[in-house]
Amino acid sequence: MKISFVNAVSSVCEAVGADVEQVCEGIGSDSRIGRRFLFPGIGYGGSCFPKDLLAFRAVARDSGCPFGLLDEVVAVNEEQRRRFLRKVKRALWTLKGKRVAVLGLAFKNGTDDIRESPAIAVVNALVKEGCSVTAYDPAAMPRAAEELPGSVKFAQDAYDTLPGADACLILTEWEDFAALDLGRVKKLLRYPIVIDGRNLFKPTQMEAAGMNYYSVGRPDVVGERRAATRKLASLELEIKPAIDTLKLEDAVNEDQAA
Repeated sequence: MKISFVNAVSSVCEAVGADVEQVCEGIGSDSRIGRRFLFPGIGYGGSCFPKDLLAFRAVARDSGCPFGLLDEVVAVNEEQRRRFLRKVKRALWTLKGKRVAVLGLAFKNGTDDIRESPAIAVVNALVKEGCSVTAYDPAAMPRAAEELPGSVKFAQDAYDTLPGADACLILTEWEDFAALDLGRVKKLLRYPIVIDGRNLFKPTQMEAAGMNYYSVGRPDVVGERRAATRKLASLELEIKPAIDTLKLEDAVNEDQAA
């Protein structure tokens, strides 16, 4: 419930330009809630959460106690994956024919378990949309190879996924990925686009590295730049008539003086 809650909050944060990490810091400071599981991403997975939640919901229904809250937890989790795919589409304009580097296939770090992994669901959707995917995971590639389409390529390490890729997607929160050399990442990518489904990096890090960075529940680095450019252009349009008037007055004054 907390995972789906924070993911729903992240959607609101994106809509209003807020930073979900600041919101979570405030919410989590209440000891009755705490910070555990208040980490937005691409949804929960694994062998326990999805299965147990659906079983609990079934028991409630069979007992004549519809549990609408559990329905919404499931719905938010599924929608979070779709939202991430829409984010990828916005960043790349189209998915068909694009080459994508994927970092992470396990449902969480520290395991090779891909059961109900949101990363697997995202990769399958990317392939269905016509993407060429090269993936790497420190532990889960053997199992993932049994589940993913044969067109998915597997790399030797994280950097091996990047050469010529139109974007890099981070789908599992492995510590190795958080320690990547961003300068090297930028040089290897075809375009400096990183779409982080686990918020492993700070936007300031990515801005300093010259990346177009998209994360979950936080303003996009590239979005902030575009907004600033649009605001500057708007201000220029607003003051242009006044500048033109001043120039005309100066020209008239010069003619009169002559």
